Amino acid sequence: MSVQERKQRERAERERLIVATARELAEQQGWDAVTTRRLAERIEYSQPVLYSHFRGKREIIGAVAVEGAAEMAVTVRAAASGANSPRERVAALARAYLDFAARNPAVYDALFRLDGGLAFAQEDTPEPLKDAFAALLESLGEVAGDAVDPGLFTEVFWASLHGLATLTRAGRLPPEDTESRVELLVDRLALL
Repeated sequence: MSVQERKQRERAERERLIVATARELAEQQGWDAVTTRRLAERIEYSQPVLYSHFRGKREIIGAVAVEGAAEMAVTVRAAASGANSPRERVAALARAYLDFAARNPAVYDALFRLDGGLAFAQEDTPEPLKDAFAALLESLGEVAGDAVDPGLFTEVFWASLHGLATLTRAGRLPPEDTESRVELLVDRLALL
């Protein structure tokens, strides 16, 4: 391995460490606790080293969001792949999405609430974000109906899931009724 390859590998490892540490700190204490000073202390590098990887907290949030989108896509696809019918796929997708949001609140915030400097639904949208949407579209597109654009249907269903995730987390919807909400969403919106 050349010196250049070793330096590139070490740089990539430091970047992964920064992102993992930011994510861990955000999950434990919230995004307000994530500062470049605290990250530098936790990873035992100087702030200038941290800034050589990310221009600031916004880019770190974006990196966590991209990583989280990839994980969400895997989670949703895995849940849907085990289902035997369109209705089961959509219900499994909905449950997996809501579970992901509940288990990973800081990642969910990085994806959908905080400014990570990422473009959504545009030409320059990062591939993991596009793939997360595609993971939803794969199951939802097949139940959109003949006269409905599958992408538009997926956006509306996703918006409904996002609303449920956000309102439940904020304590505005009781979590014990989540399954009933999923059933209602699948039966009425997806007409399954």
